[in-house]
This record gives sequence, structure tokens and C-alpha cells, in this order.
Amino acid sequence: MERCLACEADRSEPVGYIITQNKSVLSISNKTDMLSVMYRESRKHPARQLTVSVGNLSTILHVTACTFERRRTLACEETHNLILDAWTQAPDWTVGRYVIMPDHVHLFAAENELQGYPLGQWVAKWKAHVSRLWPFRKEKPIWQRSFWDHQLRDGDSYDVKRLYIRNNPVRHGLVSNSDDWPFQGTLNDLWWHDR
Repeated sequence: MERCLACEADRSEPVGYIITQNKSVLSISNKTDMLSVMYRESRKHPARQLTVSVGNLSTILHVTACTFERRRTLACEETHNLILDAWTQAPDWTVGRYVIMPDHVHLFAAENELQGYPLGQWVAKWKAHVSRLWPFRKEKPIWQRSFWDHQLRDGDSYDVKRLYIRNNPVRHGLVSNSDDWPFQGTLNDLWWHDR
């Protein structure tokens, strides 16, 4: 019996499997009219999962974008403002809580009115904006080609990820109190709702 990572349900008999070009195996199941997809990835590259909207549940994703070769170039006021401007210039997704670390960015994002706008295109848009206006030419390229994303399944998952993002600067030894990290904030309040 397998445990489906997408919906935390036990699966004794999957409906079928799909093998992708990069040899990842997708197990497809059907439970209460919802498509659940389980990714088995080597994690060399991020799994690109479909954003699933079900009924009136919140669609909130935890997104992580890393710098090229994990260079520690992001944690300064000028870069912080540039990234905030990029998110404002790319309104297809709404940014909630975020933290900008020296070599990566964590953020929560929710679909805006333009539902169906691909997350990958939105991330590429704001990363390109930052790269175009990057003040330190010798530090280009700025970003790794891809990014990591995880769609939150429930309010408890959202709370756990919010704490993870909030405490990231402390875990990395940058500050002793998470409130002391200057490169973080909330652009929009993203509320979890189940109805």
C-alpha cells in the first residue's frame, strides 16, 4: 500500500501510472472526485505540479526561488526593494508573507483574478524584472533556472509553512530573533478558507 503525498490518503490500487521524460513516476488515483497526483522525484530538479483548484478552497502555494550557484547576493535593502517592485509589476499572482534570505526567497502566492495564469510564467516574469534592473552587473545571472513550489492542502499546513518561513533567518544563524531580520514582510494577507 502506498501513501499519496498529494492528499495523505492510503492507496491500495492506483488507477494508473505515467512515466515522464525525466523518468519520474506519477501515480494517478481518484478520490471524492479529486485528482490526486503523487510525484516520485529524484529532486535534482523541482517537480512542476499542477495547481489544483477545488470548490471554494484556498489556492495558496509556498514558492522558493534560489540564486544562481546559491550566491549570497539578495539580503540588502536595494535588492529587497527591487524584488518587492517586481512582485508589484507582476500582479497575476498575489504575494503574501515572504522572507528574502541571502541566497533564496520564500514566499506565499495565491492566484489573482486571472485564474489559470501559469505559476511558472509568473515566477519567470518577476525574476526577469529583477534581472533586468539588477544594479550589480558582475553578479549576473541572478537566479537558478527553476524554482520549488508546494500547494498547501489545509490551514494546518499553511500555519506550519508560515512558521518555517518566519523562522528561516534564525535557523540560518543570521539573527537570534526572527523579527530582527529586515528583509521580510507581508504584501497581502492570504487567508486560508475551507468553504
